Amino acid sequence: MEKIQKYQRIIKEVLTNYNAQGPIDPVHPERREIRLVFDDEHARYQLLRLGWRGIHNYFAVIFHFEIMDEKIWVQRNMSDYDIVGEIEDKGVPKEDIVLAFLAPETWQHSGYAAPAYP
Repeated sequence: MEKIQKYQRIIKEVLTNYNAQGPIDPVHPERREIRLVFDDEHARYQLLRLGWRGIHNYFAVIFHFEIMDEKIWVQRNMSDYDIVGEIEDKGVPKEDIVLAFLAPETWQHSGYAAPAYP
């Protein structure tokens, strides 16, 4: 349980740090915003980008993390930002990080955890 709480804290910290970098669109910051979604009960964490492009609503999941079987599953990474590297820098070993946004067949070659697909 201590390990899970540590991983929850780390994920929330890296997402909060990313969010603190400022608006994604400095020309129109009022039209796009970033929202953090933290669900400790289910161990799910997201960073969302939403707003408007002209008359079209925009909604995107930039990062989605889950903690399952004491591993951090990176379900979505739609950024050039090295958030996985930041998680590692905070003390999470590669064998506890699953790059779940990649095909499960490639996990064993990724250098990260390769658990059985749930």
